Amino acid sequence: MERGVPIRSISRGLAVLAAVNRDGPISMMGIARAAQVPYPTACRIIQTLLHEGLVEKEPARKRYRVTSLVHTLSTGYQEEDQLVSAARRHIEDLCHAVGWPISIATRVGTRMMVRDSTHKMTSLTFSHYFPGYTLPIAECATGKVHLAFCDEQEREAILDGLKAIETDASQMGLVLMGDDFMLNKIRRDGYALQIRNVYNADPGKTSSIAVPLMDQNDRLIGSLALIFFASAMKGDEAVEKYLEPMQQTAQAIRASLAQEHPIS
Repeated sequence: MERGVPIRSISRGLAVLAAVNRDGPISMMGIARAAQVPYPTACRIIQTLLHEGLVEKEPARKRYRVTSLVHTLSTGYQEEDQLVSAARRHIEDLCHAVGWPISIATRVGTRMMVRDSTHKMTSLTFSHYFPGYTLPIAECATGKVHLAFCDEQEREAILDGLKAIETDASQMGLVLMGDDFMLNKIRRDGYALQIRNVYNADPGKTSSIAVPLMDQNDRLIGSLALIFFASAMKGDEAVEKYLEPMQQTAQAIRASLAQEHPIS
């Protein structure tokens, strides 16, 4: 195999598993569309995942869902659990204060994954986003923040990942990562905006503002996002209203992390 070229069958298998995990229970046609693979390919991959016990079919209808065996894929990776534990009460407090839903996200490959959210706590949302939901890294506010504040080594790894994927979202990622002006602006401002989110459950209906989450060693560990109706206010108005309380919440999460996991 040529160096740097992914194995297509593995890439498709992972895309199918991610689609079932994110959107399940889901039909075979839905899997093919979400994973962007041909229908016959989706069928073969699902049969393989059924055989391996990672996916199961609902008894009463032709829809598929992941099994608890998928948890074994994350065995030993606990950093996000610590972040969620330290952040939960703080994002609840922020949600109560501002009304809009709040999310914590971390990077997984070339996507940002929701680790916790308060969507169920407020009526000011179109959809509930549960842990495990992912968005392309360059097409969400949390991802833009991550690209701006991560270290150079991680940025290079993300760049390599984007180059290996031929999608519109990955191409946007390459454009953003090549724009020093935009990334430097996010670093100076301390936040990123995504106006009218496209790659979510309600395309075009919401916008987001995000700030970085740092640990006691000044290491980037995630992003904090506030999601609001795009029709309710403009981006600069959201920044004026919510940036300061979001940054205060990020500092409170950092302090809780330091308290729960002090530097030895």
